[in-house]
Amino acid sequence: METQVKQPWMRESRFYKAMEEKTVQCTICERKCILKPGWRGVCWNHMNIDGRLYNNAYGLLSALESRPIEIKPLFHYHPNSTALTFSGYGCNYRCPWCQNHFLSQVPPLPEASIYIEPKDLVKEAMYRGDEGLSASFNEPTIHFEYILDVASEARRRNLYFNLVTNGYMSLSAIDELTSLNIDGYSIDIKGCPESYRNFLGANPLIVFRNAKYIVERGGHVEMVFLIVTGANDSPECIKWVLKQHADTLGPDVPIHINRYYPAHKYSKPPTRIDVLINAYNLAKEMGINYVYVGNIPSEEYQDTKCPKCGKVVIVRRSYRVTLWNLTSDGRCPKCSHKIPIVGKYYPSKRSYSLI
Repeated sequence: METQVKQPWMRESRFYKAMEEKTVQCTICERKCILKPGWRGVCWNHMNIDGRLYNNAYGLLSALESRPIEIKPLFHYHPNSTALTFSGYGCNYRCPWCQNHFLSQVPPLPEASIYIEPKDLVKEAMYRGDEGLSASFNEPTIHFEYILDVASEARRRNLYFNLVTNGYMSLSAIDELTSLNIDGYSIDIKGCPESYRNFLGANPLIVFRNAKYIVERGGHVEMVFLIVTGANDSPECIKWVLKQHADTLGPDVPIHINRYYPAHKYSKPPTRIDVLINAYNLAKEMGINYVYVGNIPSEEYQDTKCPKCGKVVIVRRSYRVTLWNLTSDGRCPKCSHKIPIVGKYYPSKRSYSLI
């Protein structure tokens, strides 16, 4: 055991409570795993070793790639920039339709991973010309300690940092994240209480609570609602999600309504286009100003329209901004309505061909 702890990817965590008989409780996510010595948490990345909680996969990466910020999706955050995107292994959810299941639904293995220290990861982003970093592909908070160290280094180098997350972290974890200027969050909302109960054993109200808490602490949030055939596509479930978004987060937090395709253990047909468009129209009727539809052939639903006068002010095609029609202070040129954008627009950013 002592040899194992000395491995560079074994790092003791600060985020746990000691209990009786060397049992510990992880405080990073709302699973709140209680672990006896030798046990791992649901995420596979945290382990009780002799009464202490260790991250047993610190710096073990499964993927590393420079990617457009729009693919996260984050449409109102450092537009047309690119982020060095990285991931580990494991997740605190078991979504049967997960498209990244080969990363998220397996435990970390040192021999199958790339080990990179935080300072070297940030240097790689700078070398590639990326404006920031993004933890994505699997749930980022599974390697929470690593995320914090990377964010600290990124802040020192004036690079932005964002997470693509299921939003099931604890409030104390959010305090840690936002204190280090991790200010961009693409948060998956996977349906209504029934779909969470049936497939995830979790509570969507916690996700909305966290999204609101992040916004209140100055973070930028965009919600992503993957509508999955037979799981969360009933009119009642869709209405619940959109109403919760409108009531909890307000009109200016964007929502991306995305099409599901069969993956992993889930083989039902792709989401019907009319279901997605109906959800789009309902979201607009509820007063949500920035509604997008993704993973469909038509890209017109990727454009940003001024909610006051209806003018198209940003056009996106193939995950790149192809038209930027805002004033220098981020307003609609027709009616002067302020469009919420975090960070600057990068008009000369290189193009990407994504397959």
